[in-house]
Amino acid sequence: MSERKVLNKYFPPDFDPDLIPRRKQPKNSQQVVRLMAPFSMRCNTCGEYIYKGKKFNARKETVDGEDYYGIKIFRFYIKCTLCSAEITFKTDPKNTDYAAEHGASRNFEPWRDEKAVEEEDRLAKLEEEENNPMKALENRTVDSKREMEILDALQDIRARNARNERVGQSADILSHIAMQEVEEEEDAERKRLEDEDEKLVREVFSKVPISLSMSGNPASSSSDRNLPQLVTVKRKADDSEPDLHSLLPESTRTLISSKSTTLHAIKKKKMDGKMSLGIKVLKKSKAKV
Repeated sequence: MSERKVLNKYFPPDFDPDLIPRRKQPKNSQQVVRLMAPFSMRCNTCGEYIYKGKKFNARKETVDGEDYYGIKIFRFYIKCTLCSAEITFKTDPKNTDYAAEHGASRNFEPWRDEKAVEEEDRLAKLEEEENNPMKALENRTVDSKREMEILDALQDIRARNARNERVGQSADILSHIAMQEVEEEEDAERKRLEDEDEKLVREVFSKVPISLSMSGNPASSSSDRNLPQLVTVKRKADDSEPDLHSLLPESTRTLISSKSTTLHAIKKKKMDGKMSLGIKVLKKSKAKV
């Protein structure tokens, strides 16, 4: 069984497309298209509002006898969503828009009226200038004055921006200078603290010269042994070594002196081995003659 959906169809060898009869359609036939409402409108029959963007199955046809510089104008037929009344609108190539034609009225749009008023004023101004040369001269004078005012305002804005930019640069320079001053002050303070720490270390840790004894290193010479050497001690030392008792606190010195006066050394008698074992030796008496 062959497939229902295929891409390639079978054509017999004697197939001739010219022999196929063609359908005859009217010259201006309508086409069914799917579109969205190009503008908000209100139905004139039932008063239903149709918002912009609502989708319709419309019929499209070409308007006979109307064009805009060779551009064709199309007409669309839709039905109201409430009463099914027929509504028609067509394209407007002149204003690049759509125009309501029958069955509905377009909702009010302020921007469209403003553009229409501006266009009417411009056309009226051109017509007046063509008929009155003095009016054209006055209009040109007013336009040149307006241009000069616009240029002056633009120059003021540029000068203000340049001034603000210079102020910003000067502020940056001042902030940079202030930052450098703060860094210099911090460096000076850090150096001062380091000097104070070094001074305190020199006060606590002092170097005392001592001479090496002869019994130190036998490999060294006699001249090197007699040379003074520097030794770092953790107190403020001088050339003379203080006494040990002077380094002790007062309470400790008092305690040592009291114990030295009260305590006496106890001498024990020397005991021989037999006495230590508890053996008592009796002496023999001499025999009488």
